[in-house]
Order: sequence, then structure tokens, then C-alpha cells
Amino acid sequence: MAKYSSFTTTLLPLAAVLAVLLLVAVPSAHGARTFFVFGDSLVDNGNNNYLLTSARADSPPYGIDYPTHRPTGRFSNGLNIPDLISQKLGAEPTLPYLSPELIGNKLLVGANFASAGVGILNDTGLQFASIIRIPQQLRNFQRYQSRVSAFIGPDRTQRLVNQALVLITLGGNDYVNNYFLAPVTARRLQYTIPRFTEYIISEYRKILMELFNLGARRILVTGSGPLGCVPSQLAARAANGQCAYEPQQAAALFNPQLVEMIQSLNQELGSDHFIAVNAMHMQNDFINNPRAFGFVTSKVACCGQGPYNGVGICNPTSNLCANRDAYVFWDPFHPTERANKIIVETIYTGSEKYMHPMNLSTIMALDSMV
Repeated sequence: MAKYSSFTTTLLPLAAVLAVLLLVAVPSAHGARTFFVFGDSLVDNGNNNYLLTSARADSPPYGIDYPTHRPTGRFSNGLNIPDLISQKLGAEPTLPYLSPELIGNKLLVGANFASAGVGILNDTGLQFASIIRIPQQLRNFQRYQSRVSAFIGPDRTQRLVNQALVLITLGGNDYVNNYFLAPVTARRLQYTIPRFTEYIISEYRKILMELFNLGARRILVTGSGPLGCVPSQLAARAANGQCAYEPQQAAALFNPQLVEMIQSLNQELGSDHFIAVNAMHMQNDFINNPRAFGFVTSKVACCGQGPYNGVGICNPTSNLCANRDAYVFWDPFHPTERANKIIVETIYTGSEKYMHPMNLSTIMALDSMV
């Protein structure tokens, strides 16, 4: 009997150790791929809730169609682009890096480092005060890796990061919240639109290389949408409901140059680490022909005030549409959940017109064979 007791007491700690090893061996929920997100309000899952800034989406009616029907910090009526990509990965949504819930096994799902209001340039979004600019987002990524390394060890942390999917969305704010913020701005005085575009593309390249140097190996890089067609620009600049010329010109220059820059980076690195997501082409489809996609309007925001509901921000006193699925834009700047679903479906299955050099489903199939 004494022998049996001794054997049992030896087995129990061993079983506990094995359970812990099995638990942390899974990169994320159900073995799903780890996912990291960087960028601006199009992909922020709530980091700005923890900051002293006006760039927040933590009050109604934001989140009205989210599963909890409460605001989460997402600039959407419901799910945003990272949430929907997480679904494609078979994973739970990534938590904001600043969330106190991002501990233990939640770290292995990944993290969302994005912050509404930021741009490629550090002088973008100065009016929003305390936001997490890209250099700080990248420092937070380093700190995240240190936390994970303490949890599962440095070698497994490196594998987790190398095998993760990364999404970065930048560029739009550098135009609308910097270059075009006022009739006269420092950047307007310094650059023409074509020269400014070349400048921010060159700065974006440096950011992408830093992400690569931090271990990222599959990075979806999103270009800007049709900036002149969002309700805020229609309200401020448009004539007779036509898309505002200068922001459209900027977006038309930015997106092809982004694709060229990514091609150059991939050639330099010898592999397709970076994937260009042409958001302008994607959104032009349903902005130019909303009814073909089941929308009623692509000009008027669901939530807002003034012409096209494009003035100011969405807030509890704003006009609010009854059927969010009928609108391309949720607020003066951001797509509805339904529009986000179309964007993510195109990211997943779209042709080279939208995804260069390959779409997400191809990436997942290729990487599953490694």
C-alpha cells in the first residue's frame, strides 16, 4: 500500500506538468493561427478606451450590433475587419494590447496594438493627443514578445511570431487628419500631393521592415480606401454628391505605389512576406454600385449629423439609421459591419486585382503545408 501511495504522489505532479505543457503547446484557441494587428481606427479593437483621447468609440450607439450590443472601442456598429479575419482563422478575436485581460493563454491568441487616429507619420493625429503612434505600437510588440517568452520560452515565442498572421492598416489618416486637415497645413506647404505620397510610402517601407525585423513573416498591408468618397469628405468638400477630388487623387496615387513598394520589398527579401490589400478597389466596387451589393446608399452614413451624416462624430444624439445593413458607412469615416464582411471576404478569396500577390485563403493553404 505504501508503494502504491508513493507511486501515486509521483504521478500527480507529472500529470500536472504534462497538462500545463499541453495547454501552452497550442499557439491559440483550438490551434488557430496567432494574429497581430497594427494601425488605426479601422482596426482598433479598443486600445483607445484606455487613453486620454477624443478618438474613442466607447459610447453608444457604437457596438449596437456587436454580440453584446454594447460599445467596445471598435469604430463600427458591430464587428470590424480584425474580428472577421479572426473568424476566418478559426480563432477568437484578439484583445487590445492594453486590456488587463491579455494574460496567460490569451497572449497566445495574439494581440491588437492598433490605435485610432494614428498614421504613418508621427505628426498625424496630433489633435487626438494621447494615441499610440506606430513607434510605440512596435515597442509594445517587443514587450508582448517578452511577456510571451516568460510564459512559453524564447524559442517557442519566436516560432509563434514567425508563424503568425499580421495585419497593418495605415495611410488614410496621413491625408485626412494631416495633409487635408485644414485648407493650409504644414505638410501642404511642404509637399504637393504626389510628393507627399512618395514620402509616406517611403516611411511606410521603414515601418514594414521594422515589423519584419521583429519576426513578422506574413503581413497583410492594407492601402487606403477611396478617401474622397467617405461621408466626412462629401460633407466638407464634395460638390453635388461627387467624391472630393483631392482626397481621391491622393488615394489613387497611394494604393498603386504601395503595391509597387511591397513587390520591391518581397524581391529584396526573397519571399512573399508582404501582401498588398488594395482597399480602394474593394470599396470602389460597392461605393460605385451599392445596390449591386444590397446597399441602399454609399454616400450617407448610418450614424452622424449634417449633410450625408458626415459632420462631426457619431454620438448618442446623432441621427441613427434603423437598418445598418443597408448602409456602406456606419459613421462619417468607417464602414458598417456588413461592408467589413465584404472587404474581408475579398481579402480571403479576391483576385490579384485586390490581393497581391495572393489572397488569404492561398496564404493559409500554402502555410499549412510547411
